[in-house]
Amino acid sequence: MSQYYDMGDRTLWNPSQGVSLLFAAQVAAHEAAVGLPSGIGPMESDECRIDPVAFAAFAGALLTWRSRSLHPVRAALSDGFLAAVLALAERGGIEVEWPPAAAAEGGWRAELRQKARELHRHMTG
Repeated sequence: MSQYYDMGDRTLWNPSQGVSLLFAAQVAAHEAAVGLPSGIGPMESDECRIDPVAFAAFAGALLTWRSRSLHPVRAALSDGFLAAVLALAERGGIEVEWPPAAAAEGGWRAELRQKARELHRHMTG
């Protein structure tokens, strides 16, 4: 059984139900962390709609939130989800605004971009 993440008339992602449930839990946790809705609508009959404007704002807020902390546990818990969000945005042609780079932040941006590229190849839609 799988679920569909759609934008307009396109399916951006069609993960298994288990992966989708885990992703949805991460969406809820990160919505609370950044204080913004994700733009991912409710899952109904194994389908949900993505609002590209709200999703772009959510992804940008996640990147800003990530850039403000170098805490290694927080990074480990959130970077995989953030890479999936960026891959989903790429699949939908959604432009995400990255915050300005800070000198002390290390290589997390390059690592995140690389992980998003890898996940993009594995997302079916």
